[in-house]
Amino acid sequence: MIKTVLLKIFREGVGGLMAFISFLTSPRKVKRQQEDQNAANERVKSMSMYQYFACPFCIKTRRTVHRLNIPLEYRNAQVRGGEHRSTLEKEGGKIKVPCLRIDNGKTTTWLYESNDIIAYLNQAFDPALQQSEA
Repeated sequence: MIKTVLLKIFREGVGGLMAFISFLTSPRKVKRQQEDQNAANERVKSMSMYQYFACPFCIKTRRTVHRLNIPLEYRNAQVRGGEHRSTLEKEGGKIKVPCLRIDNGKTTTWLYESNDIIAYLNQAFDPALQQSEA
C-alpha cells in the first residue's frame, strides 16, 4: 500500500516537472494565412484528445498540437469515474492515453499511440508536409 502511494507521488511529481519543462520549451507555432488557419480551426472541431496531464506521451502529443497551432479540445481522462474516462472506456474500448477521437459524421475513430496521433496530425495540419505532397 505504501509502495503504491509512493510510486504514484513520484510519478505525478516527475510528470508535473516534465509538463513544466515542456511549457518552458514550447516549440514555435506554424504560421498560416488567415483563411488557412480558419480552415484548420474548423477541421479540428471534430476532434478531441483524451489525455492525462502528466503523462509523458500526452506531453509529447500536446507539443505537436501546440506546434501545429490547432485549437484541439483536451479531455482529462485521469479522474476515476469521470465523464471523459467513462466515455473513453465505453466508446473507445479501453482506458489508454493519449487517444485522439475523430468524428466523421456517422463514424467515430479512436486513434491510440502517441506516434500514430502525431503522424496523423502532422499529415493533416503541417503546412510543410502539405506543400511537399503537392
